Amino acid sequence: MLLLLIMEGEPVNVNEFQELARLALPKMYYDYYDGGAEDQYTLKENVESFRKIALRPRILVDVSRIDLSTIILGHRISAPIMIAPTAFHKLAHPQGEVATARAAAASNTIMVLSYMSTCTVEEVASSCNAVRFFQLYVYKRRDISAQLVHRAERNGYKAIVLTVDAPRLGRREADIKNKMIAPQLNNFEGLISTKVDHDEGSNLEAFAKGTFDASFCWRDLGWLRAITNLPILIKGVLTREDAIKAMEVGVDGIIVSNHGARQLDYTPATICVLEELLNHETYALGHVLQTSLFRHVVHAVGGKVPVLFDGGVRRGTDVFKALALGAQAVLVGRPVVYGLAAKGEYGVKRVIEMLKDELELTMTLSGCPGVKDISRSHIKTEQERLHSML
Repeated sequence: MLLLLIMEGEPVNVNEFQELARLALPKMYYDYYDGGAEDQYTLKENVESFRKIALRPRILVDVSRIDLSTIILGHRISAPIMIAPTAFHKLAHPQGEVATARAAAASNTIMVLSYMSTCTVEEVASSCNAVRFFQLYVYKRRDISAQLVHRAERNGYKAIVLTVDAPRLGRREADIKNKMIAPQLNNFEGLISTKVDHDEGSNLEAFAKGTFDASFCWRDLGWLRAITNLPILIKGVLTREDAIKAMEVGVDGIIVSNHGARQLDYTPATICVLEELLNHETYALGHVLQTSLFRHVVHAVGGKVPVLFDGGVRRGTDVFKALALGAQAVLVGRPVVYGLAAKGEYGVKRVIEMLKDELELTMTLSGCPGVKDISRSHIKTEQERLHSML
């Protein structure tokens, strides 16, 4: 029934683009975009955990005008919704990342171009006038990574997003079964080939194992600082301890991310990482007293740099909940690719527009005329609900 409704007209929410993408793509490519690591527990939790957070709206607030705009690293965007780095857009649509970039520009938001883009840094930069960041993986051949950073900087990219959760690729069993083949990436033409002699499993996994620098660690951020003047954000932070370490080494921003649940399964849903509520029991005068200890990434950062967020965002209410927990903006990955696969540049624009429209409605009905008005008091987590029942 859902499929018939989707086919009869335009999608009415972001989730409906997924089925359109499934119909449009070869199975190998759809499985690549859709799949997560191993049992895909975290993949499900990224989405489901949003549903465990309730909204607490305020009434009798002047919401005749709603301002969705926000500022990220000095760049004003139309809403706190950015495009996450995702690989191989030409597998989804012939125009690839160029179509995605144009949609981002039309939506007045920031796109993070994937290191594994099927369009070159230069092609995307020349396709439209917009603010773009560049994602970086560090290869064993540091000179290749350095060249890509320099090209991004020369072509007007405004920040480097260093992905730090992939010393190797996670075990993505759909890709293994499908024997996923990595396309040739034009960014690396004349530098390195993505062709790998590997008869079993995922060609992509074998390529990554042979090229990614698993020795890269905190002290190596100095190398990256030395080769670029751009701000550096690190993507893949999941603990308070690493957030503190990131602040100590002087990063310019943090992205709370579990790589779309594609790396290590059974990590927490990212929305739970923004704020971790740990229950402790203490004993006094023979009575059990329940106390709570909040330890979270947002608190560790203390507002010194932006905290961005990705993982599981499918609704404007999801964006609202992430902002209430302290994120400055969210990044959207799979829905953008589904929109691209289904309807090209127009599909990507519609995905962003839908999330913006839903966020605007959520803010209106919650009594928040501006993004800055969204606060922790506007939500109640499942842990708080259970704690209040004790």
